[in-house]
Amino acid sequence: MRDGKPTTPPRCLSKFASGVLLATNKQDITTDYLVQELRRRDVPFLRLNTEDLPKTVVTFAEADALTGTIKVRGVAHDLASFGSGYYRRPERPEPGENGASEARAYAVQEWSAAARSLWNALEGRWLNSPFAILRAEDKPRQLAVARACGLRVPPTAIGNEIDSAQSLLAAHECVIKPLRRALVEDPSGPGQVIFTSKLANLREEDRVAFEAVPVIVQAQIPKRRDLRVTVVDWIAIAVAIHSQAHEETRVDWRRGERTDLLHERIDLPDAVASACVAVVHNLNLRFAAIDLVEDRDGSFWFLEANPNGQWAWLERVEGVAIAATIVDALIR
Repeated sequence: MRDGKPTTPPRCLSKFASGVLLATNKQDITTDYLVQELRRRDVPFLRLNTEDLPKTVVTFAEADALTGTIKVRGVAHDLASFGSGYYRRPERPEPGENGASEARAYAVQEWSAAARSLWNALEGRWLNSPFAILRAEDKPRQLAVARACGLRVPPTAIGNEIDSAQSLLAAHECVIKPLRRALVEDPSGPGQVIFTSKLANLREEDRVAFEAVPVIVQAQIPKRRDLRVTVVDWIAIAVAIHSQAHEETRVDWRRGERTDLLHERIDLPDAVASACVAVVHNLNLRFAAIDLVEDRDGSFWFLEANPNGQWAWLERVEGVAIAATIVDALIR
């Protein structure tokens, strides 16, 4: 498989008339790219911003949820009419401000349950299934799948046992990063992003703090550059991120928010591209944003796969057309 060129031919494209459901939130700029592409191709779609779910009317058939409907802005949409769906970034439903806080909390739970019923109704048509996303976010599982698919994986310790982390640190230079969430929310402000950072040492006096929360400690790979590989079905679109050009981006290319950080569309070796596609399929996904590192010897190392990763900023890179590739998959 050449990067971006599947060796397995896709199913034939037929005239697509049943529509696409885009499940996301009002602030999601990434979905705006899909909306633009769907309109360009004259493909019918419904963008469902889930904060506004309480403003809709939903009906689920007693015998078959697939025959249910959702009415948005007075227009009823048959759930069975959606040929596919893109599960992007739904947010919690937001009932009206009126009423007691207990009643609002109850309404949020009920509307959240209705949302899950909507997702279930489209099972088998999602890119990606929200239920597959939950399982695929398991970092230990990702590393095991990547190894099984033939990708190199750095020596890693996951959890809150300091002894394992100390043993890894004794053998390698290491980095430390969150197990799942890289943002500490602050109700009074924007919150704090937790970047991947170099781990200098772990002492006995660090035991209590280390055991407070599970983390990922991983051997640090001497980088030539970082890569973001966006996989959509059989297609792997690779972008090299020249993170080593700047001091603040060498460990984590997101740090510093440099606008001059060079991104470059590249072709992966066939074996690496095929392995990335295999990782996504073995996680029961159709889409993922995979982070790789290319070391100074030209070998590629798997770091993680984000089953709902960002990609809109890559559209500015010459030769990258992720929105068009996703729409191809949605109407396939």
